[in-house]
Amino acid sequence: MNKSIRNWLIISLIIGGFLSLFASSHPDGFETAGESVGFIEHAASYISSPLPDYSVPGLDSWISGSIAGLIGVGITFLLFLVLGKVIVRRK
Repeated sequence: MNKSIRNWLIISLIIGGFLSLFASSHPDGFETAGESVGFIEHAASYISSPLPDYSVPGLDSWISGSIAGLIGVGITFLLFLVLGKVIVRRK
C-alpha cells in the first residue's frame, strides 16, 4: 500500500473512530424540518439500517459510536479501493 494512502487511512480512522464522538447530537436540517412540519411521526423506513443512528446494535456506550465510525471508514475505504482498481484496469 502506498505510504500516502496508508497515512490518509490512519487519519480517517482517527476521525471516524474518535473525533466523530464530539459531533453534535442535535438533529440535522432535514430531521429538524420533518419534526417542525409533523412529518417525522409518519415517516417509514423501507430498508433497515445495519448501523441505526450511527451506533452498533447491542452496545449502549460511547464505544458503539466509535465502532460504527470505524466500520464506516472501513467500508468506504474498501469501496473506493475496489472502484480505483476497476478504473485502473479499464485504462
